[in-house]
Amino acid sequence: MEGLDSLDQWDDFVSGRYDPNRQTADFRKYDATAPDGVREFYRLNHTFQTREFVRDKKRRYGARITGEMGIWEALDYLNTLVDESDPDTDLSQIEHLLQTAEAIRRDGHPRWMVLAGLLHDLGKVLCLYGEPQWAVVGDTFPVGCAWSEKIVYPEYFRDNPDARVPEYQTRLGVYSEGCGLSNVDLSWGHDEYLYQVVKEYLPLEALYMIRYHSFYAAHREGQYDYLMDPQDRAMFEWVRKFNPYDLYSKSAARPSLAEVKPFYEELVAEYFPAKIAW
Repeated sequence: MEGLDSLDQWDDFVSGRYDPNRQTADFRKYDATAPDGVREFYRLNHTFQTREFVRDKKRRYGARITGEMGIWEALDYLNTLVDESDPDTDLSQIEHLLQTAEAIRRDGHPRWMVLAGLLHDLGKVLCLYGEPQWAVVGDTFPVGCAWSEKIVYPEYFRDNPDARVPEYQTRLGVYSEGCGLSNVDLSWGHDEYLYQVVKEYLPLEALYMIRYHSFYAAHREGQYDYLMDPQDRAMFEWVRKFNPYDLYSKSAARPSLAEVKPFYEELVAEYFPAKIAW
């Protein structure tokens, strides 16, 4: 069982959970009312995202040997991922990404941030490679050290094999104080995969937005600060700035791809060659 009816169901869950009008104390109440499929998704995610699993996926996909595609090819490829079971919207994957990018653009943010908005979920092509939902989406968290109680559904970690590795159940685990997040393995998913693909092309601020936008335990709950270095703390201000656009730009209004595509084709060409390795 995959758990989620669609990938959008996870997006909808986190946007509701982290509603700015919701008090932190109410998160657990909100979690308790989540659909069974959402809870099953998190159970699978927390059970199977071990350090060994994560490091294996980083080695495999970090080699970028899946093939070569241009950014627009990848967007069109992602668009073949149809969530027919999602009753709330008939917007395509590209249209969801355009909503995020256009909201950032309207607010006058830098061009690279607009581009990050367009690209940030492109790593979900992992689903089209055959990866299960729990290895594509979900709140990310460090592996190889103790899990924070602020991670959604922390009780589901009890069945993770890493729970029986004493070294992994200490505050620092295999890491050192202030080692920097670049030296920390987070649970595997679309964030880390896309970072590995685009890390040679985008400014550091954009890369942080892409790599850590699902790391809610850190950028929304303030956890794992002891693993961060000064660069992480400075860059997480950009992650927090990006987060509302990620969560709250979705609407029923359909963006006109024909109208905005020339702008985005020019923007993509400013930062990327015609094809890149995936």
